Parts: sequence; structure tokens; C-alpha cells
Amino acid sequence: MRKLFDEPAMKLLDALQAEHALIDRVLGSLRRYVGALVDGAADPGDGRRFAAFFTEYAGHFHHDREERVLFDALVTAAELPADRGPVHALGREHAEMAQWLRELAPLLDHVPPSAEDGARLQALATRYTRALWRHIDAENSVLYPQGEERLLLCGIRELADRPIHPAEAAARDAAAALLLRYPPVEDDVLARGDGCFMCRAHGESCDGLEAEWWTELEWDEFRGRDASD
Repeated sequence: MRKLFDEPAMKLLDALQAEHALIDRVLGSLRRYVGALVDGAADPGDGRRFAAFFTEYAGHFHHDREERVLFDALVTAAELPADRGPVHALGREHAEMAQWLRELAPLLDHVPPSAEDGARLQALATRYTRALWRHIDAENSVLYPQGEERLLLCGIRELADRPIHPAEAAARDAAAALLLRYPPVEDDVLARGDGCFMCRAHGESCDGLEAEWWTELEWDEFRGRDASD
């Protein structure tokens, strides 16, 4: 598929991608915090700050604008399917991760009373962070660039945004101190990278961008390029 290199990037997509960078780092900070909390070496009050960051900033601010603005434009203006494919899969992941966060959040603000409780807390934090890390990769490498192309092709060159609400801004601002107190760690087991095949929805609730979004014209263009190589 051709790239529209002469078109400026949409400000909302730039903002969402910048937000991903912060969320990515705070996920690593959360993992360090949970390890320290289990060891009795963290301030349990910081657990409420982590919960607020992911609830207010990642959820109510970031995911809300993705769904209400970007996803809606891809479905209504670019006429992409809402009941299958990347928009559907990523929207379902938002709901799934929000539910996992609701399970995790109440455990973040006190030292686990037993080894069993500590292991459960670490398992929930690992599940949530791994899912959100891979979700970020899928949106950065597939949904944002390909969605932007389709919106530009149907004449949409900018998407509306909204101001950040006070609770969302407070949760974002608190992250700076959390990152200092709990320097982000990486998950050495988690495989990260670009492309549909790295998305956890691939092959389950989504068959990939090409199968779900490409038109016959796009496939013909792809086959023509491939034959000329």
C-alpha cells in the first residue's frame, strides 16, 4: 500500500503516540513497585497513585479518546468494520484490560499478608502489563499508521481532541515521582515488536490488517509490486 509521505501527521495521533511512551514507562515502574511491595520495601500509598494513573490517564483520557474519536472515525468515515478486525479487537482489549485493572487496583495499596497473596498480586500485574505493552505495540505499528492513511484517503486530515480533565492531569503529573522512586524495568520474557503477528488478538479475534481491511484493489497493487520484484 502506498504511503502518503507528503501529508502532515495528525495532531491527535501524535498526542496518542506520545501518551503511549509515558504509559509504557509507567508500566515498567509498576512492575518494579509490585516487586518492592511484595518484599515490604515500597510505600503502599504509591499503589493508589499507580491505580489512578492507569484508571484516569491511560483509561479515562487515553483510551477514551482512541475509542470516541479515532475508532469512531475509522468506522464512520473510513467505513472500516466495527464488528471484526483491528478496531474491534483493540476495543475489546480496552474493556478486558479495564476489568483486569479493577482486579489489580485494590491489591496495590497494602503489603500482601501472605506469600500466596504476593504471588497473586505479581501474577495480576504481569498479566496486565504484558497485555498493555503488546497493545501499545499493535497500535503504534499497525492501527495508527494504517488508520491515518485510510482517513487521509477519505479526506480527513485532522481529528478532534479534548482538554485533559483535572483528575486525569493529576494522575499524569504524579507519574513523574513514581518513575523516580521505581525506575522502570523490562519484561525479559515478553516478546515485543511491530506488526499484526505480534498482537495477542492475531489469529483469535482478528485475522490481521490485510485480511480484515484491505480491498481487492489494494491486494492487486500488492501482488503487482510483488511480481515486479
